[in-house]
Amino acid sequence: MAVSQENQTPPERCSWCGTDPLYVHYHDTVWGRPEYDDLALFEKLCLDGQQAGLSWITILRKQESYRAAYDDFDPEKIIQYDDAKVAELLANPGIVRNRLKVQSIIKNAKGFLKLQQEGTGFSEFLWSFVGNKPIQNQWSSFAEVPVTTPESEAMSKALKRAGFNFVGPTIVYAFMQATGMVNDHMVHCPQHTQCRLVAQ
Repeated sequence: MAVSQENQTPPERCSWCGTDPLYVHYHDTVWGRPEYDDLALFEKLCLDGQQAGLSWITILRKQESYRAAYDDFDPEKIIQYDDAKVAELLANPGIVRNRLKVQSIIKNAKGFLKLQQEGTGFSEFLWSFVGNKPIQNQWSSFAEVPVTTPESEAMSKALKRAGFNFVGPTIVYAFMQATGMVNDHMVHCPQHTQCRLVAQ
């Protein structure tokens, strides 16, 4: 007997995004979708570092303030920041006012440009750790998802050698999840299939 469409329960999203409209939109349109743009990857890595000790939704709500405060994450502009600019950032209520985190974005901009000067594109550098192709995981419970992997450990070490900070393996793995280097949507989540399809 055919099952009535009205009685079918729609597939559930990953539970971590809850019901907050901003978080749901992020889950449905950003998280897990492969990102290859150098500057978009730079921004996301910096923002994931800002998350350290906080929840991602806290940073997500401040994302536009961060873009305004940090010249749309333009590394060429960021490396010019002086003590007066750092003081201005530390007084900005729209971002996390932590001196080490403020200085980390400046340090990361220098690392980004150093890689470029050496002839290595940021996207090329990062995606090499997953063989230039998203890892397709098959999790049915969030409890199965690791917080670090050999790939995130290797990327973290390489980023630190390149001059970046706030790039420990746990932060890096969260970054890899968000930028689609790994597909960690639950298998029952509609976005698992969507992210797999856009990665092909």
